[in-house]
Amino acid sequence: MGSSTGNMLVDKENTLIGIFKNAPCLVAVHCEDESIIRRNTAFFRKQYGEDLPVKYHPMIRNEEACFISSSFAVELAKKYDTRLHILHISTGKELELFDSHIPHTEKRITSEVCIHHLWFDEKDYDERGNYIKWNPAIKTSRDKEALFEGVLDNSIDIIATDHAPHTMEEKENTYFKAPSGGPMVQHSLVAMLEFYHQGKIGLEKIVDKMCHIPADIFKIDKRGYLREGYWADLCLADLASPWKVSSENILYKCGWSPFTGLEFHSKVTHTFVNGNPVYQKGEIDENPRGMRLEFNR
Repeated sequence: MGSSTGNMLVDKENTLIGIFKNAPCLVAVHCEDESIIRRNTAFFRKQYGEDLPVKYHPMIRNEEACFISSSFAVELAKKYDTRLHILHISTGKELELFDSHIPHTEKRITSEVCIHHLWFDEKDYDERGNYIKWNPAIKTSRDKEALFEGVLDNSIDIIATDHAPHTMEEKENTYFKAPSGGPMVQHSLVAMLEFYHQGKIGLEKIVDKMCHIPADIFKIDKRGYLREGYWADLCLADLASPWKVSSENILYKCGWSPFTGLEFHSKVTHTFVNGNPVYQKGEIDENPRGMRLEFNR
């Protein structure tokens, strides 16, 4: 419902009504109001031309753009009893749209937040530039804190990555030419474990938000839990193994991370896909181990 990379945009009201009215399963949406984004883009382009500093990104893709779009999606979902999931919430204001008092299995409207919206805020643009340019934009420290509270009180159901491994060459372009998004899968768990070390969240809550609840909400068959008869997708982590993110230990093929230079206190030592070891202490087995997900719906 808001354009990001490429031409993926569905924002015509009649089209959206048709989708929400007739959807046979969950509808997942990226919510940003396109008209507000275009208005703000025109304003800042007039002021700065092509040399717009990336710190203005959250003023282009601002709270208003997110809230108006999310509110409209929620309004449609309630009107047509659509099973709705709103992706990558980035503002504290949007939390008022969600219910924290009922279990996720009973909700008709659920939401998620991404690691980068829990970790970074507007103060980080000066240092990290386009490398933390995401859509929706990383916003204020106040939003970051509210989003974390939303995770803890279950207003927000899922913690996700929105993994988008653009190349360094693409990211080093000027603001308007640099694509939004970044790699996040490798460091998603260790980033959340850093919050655990800080005493902000429990291990069980991390597993719930990153494994159990995504499988429940999307009705993924035999995934997301350590259970007999389920596919063994799991990792082993050493909670007392400090390390610093650098170009030498980044595993993304794009070769960079928004976390470069930061130190984590936990390390993933092993990863299994469908019961097969695919990562062991720095070594990757690149033989195909994946398989199509199946769904209970």
